[in-house]
Amino acid sequence: MNEYTRHTQVEPEWFNKFDRGQEWVNKNKRYDPLRDVYIYNEVGNNSNESNETSTALKVGFRVCCMTALQHPLDYAKTLIQLGYEPIAPRPGRTILGARRMMLPNIFQYAYHIGTVDGFTGCFRGLSAKLVGNVLSSFYGEKLAIGLGLVASEEKRKHREENDFIWFLSNVQSHVAVHFAGIVISQPFHVISTRMMAQFVGREQLYSGLWQSVKEIWQTEGIKGFFSGIVPRLIVELGCIVIPSTITYLFCRYIEQSRTLRKSVSSIAQITVKSWLYPYHVVSTCMIVNGSRLKAGNPPLMDNFVGWHDCYRHLLMTNDHKRGLSFFFR
Repeated sequence: MNEYTRHTQVEPEWFNKFDRGQEWVNKNKRYDPLRDVYIYNEVGNNSNESNETSTALKVGFRVCCMTALQHPLDYAKTLIQLGYEPIAPRPGRTILGARRMMLPNIFQYAYHIGTVDGFTGCFRGLSAKLVGNVLSSFYGEKLAIGLGLVASEEKRKHREENDFIWFLSNVQSHVAVHFAGIVISQPFHVISTRMMAQFVGREQLYSGLWQSVKEIWQTEGIKGFFSGIVPRLIVELGCIVIPSTITYLFCRYIEQSRTLRKSVSSIAQITVKSWLYPYHVVSTCMIVNGSRLKAGNPPLMDNFVGWHDCYRHLLMTNDHKRGLSFFFR
């Protein structure tokens, strides 16, 4: 049972057979368009508010813990995506046993950051990332529903009549929520990435959240807070739409087995993430490019006209997938 259904329960078919009348059911149940279910509260409206608050706190705590645990590796991956390699290649062997010069893996890179800045230095940029992730998780869904981007109950009723309409409305709902979440978190994602990029030039321009906001506002204006958002949207939304479409078509025309459906969905997710990964690198580069950081200016990085220019440059130099592999680099 997940965090959501622990506090609210899906209405079973036999619910009306118990003592509670239909009037109570209609008063306390509500439709959740994202989960495609009716939910109800055991006590009533007061319980509804307390349950939502409790769920939000638990989700926020879980997001913070997961983000903090993986941040040192994300830190190292960000610097790799920017093309910064402080450790010289060393002789090593590929996965097939061939000898070649190899760059340090992501764990060795993270250890290097720790030796330079200490243990706490491995968590530079974490505060801005936490704020962005929590706000995105909690308000992304609310914003999408408030703007009317999430499928309504009427569309849900078409599920029995046309499964393709249901599939489209379901994908639309998830895309809308993720889109809203990305827009909300992007300013904090930019600040977090630039905080980490300071490791390259040892600057202190983004030493705090408020100072970072002030720096971006004074040097780039409002558009600076949304640097690199287009390639990020391509990655995030593409990883929802494409695997979902592949899984739907497979189940619709080939095989409807639950086990195979999960396998196809997992394989599609991995394949699409690898295929769209270059846009992740482009997003990271465009976030830093044009700032006053050494990592985003020549000679370490060219000045790009736009993200298309950055993508073409990375493709020509064969750097469009740097950071994809954790071990054999």
